[in-house]
Amino acid sequence: MLYYLSLLESHISELRLFKYISFRTLGAAATAFIISLVLAPGLIRRLRIINFGEQKEDARVAGLDRRQKIGTPTMGGLLIILSAAGSTLLWAIPTNMYVLLTLGTFCLMGLIGFADDYLKIKRRNGLSVKMKFTAQFAWAAVVFAVLWSIPDMQARARDLMVPFFKNPILDMGLIGGFIFLVVVLVGASNAVNLTDGLDGLAIGCSNSVAVAYLFLTYVAGHYNFAEYLQVPFVRGSGELTVFCGALLGAGLGFLWYNCHPAKIFMGDTGSLAIGGAIAMLAILIKQELLLIIVGGVFVIEAASVVIQSGYFKYTKKRYGKGRRVFKCAPLHHHFEFVEKERAMDENREPELVETVIVTRFWILAIIFALIGVATLKIR
Repeated sequence: MLYYLSLLESHISELRLFKYISFRTLGAAATAFIISLVLAPGLIRRLRIINFGEQKEDARVAGLDRRQKIGTPTMGGLLIILSAAGSTLLWAIPTNMYVLLTLGTFCLMGLIGFADDYLKIKRRNGLSVKMKFTAQFAWAAVVFAVLWSIPDMQARARDLMVPFFKNPILDMGLIGGFIFLVVVLVGASNAVNLTDGLDGLAIGCSNSVAVAYLFLTYVAGHYNFAEYLQVPFVRGSGELTVFCGALLGAGLGFLWYNCHPAKIFMGDTGSLAIGGAIAMLAILIKQELLLIIVGGVFVIEAASVVIQSGYFKYTKKRYGKGRRVFKCAPLHHHFEFVEKERAMDENREPELVETVIVTRFWILAIIFALIGVATLKIR
């Protein structure tokens, strides 16, 4: 919205700043951060009053003492969505199709997560896996229909781009393109959801991915940079950089209250929204497979769940008793158990185990993000 102030630059030359994506990205990040800090105390207080907090311990981590987390307000994803979406609408060009698709996915996935969180609190059981996937699948169909209706995006929706290659390696066609979009969108949103298990873990890793895609979207929307780095040029996608800045600012503001010991959890409301938004960024600039590298922590966490579940079912069917690869899945809980056992063997109390694990995962997330951005020079 503030972009339109640049139309008055002939009267006030300083207003030309609002033309530049870099300036508006910084403004969006700062605005989202401030909105988060301002809204968070009131939201936390309100969620406590209406008792929208963790209701029970996670059965998967019964061997760990998590009683201190019960009662902590959840649905903190509302704070992330309000901050990032509001800031984006303020600083980006609101009529940009790529921004609208990303914001739509961001809010719709957040709505699915909100319904899941609400039902968990009110009925102790959230949305079924089938209902959640059906809703995500339906939105993926809407997104694909929109992309297919845009001539410039139709060809890209069919192309399969692979990191390290400057040209598409495969034309997936209508059906293949749709299936691929569904896998990316549903997979990314649920991978972030699985990572959300320790204070600050999911949002800290998401911030690293947001920074990486901030650079990637800027390059994709700048013809000279895209040509030089031999990546797909997507006209108008530079506005997504503003959204990435807003998402980063909102994430940092949320982390202020979500770091250990957390005063609020993002819940499925936040994790599904962030995962869906990141997936849309990757889809729109044709860097879907690069998300495997940039979001490496999310991939590892999701893979640990798949491996654990698959191996348990296989051994139960073959040997009559299920066996596990990890002490617990997702992977961050495995390390919690390992640290607890080590502390017991050494006759000491686990010290800041949650903070140590989260910090190390953040380091990995930063490394993965840097590697992902570095692949731009390897074509």
